[in-house]
Amino acid sequence: MYIVSACLLGQNCKYNGGNNRSDEVVEFCRTHRYVTVCPESAGRLPSPRPPAEKVGNRILDKRGNDLTDAFVRGAEISLKSCLEMSRLSGEKIEGAILKANSPSCGAGHIYDGTFSGTLIEGNGVFAGMLRRLGIEIITEKEKIKW
Repeated sequence: MYIVSACLLGQNCKYNGGNNRSDEVVEFCRTHRYVTVCPESAGRLPSPRPPAEKVGNRILDKRGNDLTDAFVRGAEISLKSCLEMSRLSGEKIEGAILKANSPSCGAGHIYDGTFSGTLIEGNGVFAGMLRRLGIEIITEKEKIKW
């Protein structure tokens, strides 16, 4: 079983009300079991809303509002849901395909908190939780290798 960011499958949960549909990810999901997540929606953040980025250990939106608690809560809810789906199905979580650069799902690189499009090394809140559990993550920008 795989974990997949809902926005990559066309769900309109992106901060601006849109999605990040990836035909390659959609095609992969046609032949693999998966569970979708949107930690930001799970954290009850509205869509649309101002963009948010990780600034130090906090998640701030472009207006300076601290959304850290909502991001952490949404990541925890999403992780719990994925682990429960794995348990109920009896399937191991084999990996995750997450939205690149996101303050929730970014894996390896995230935006630097200046809202200038500059990337730095780091992980989003949800991606960090998955990595700590040893779950392999790729983003839609990488070739799917499974």
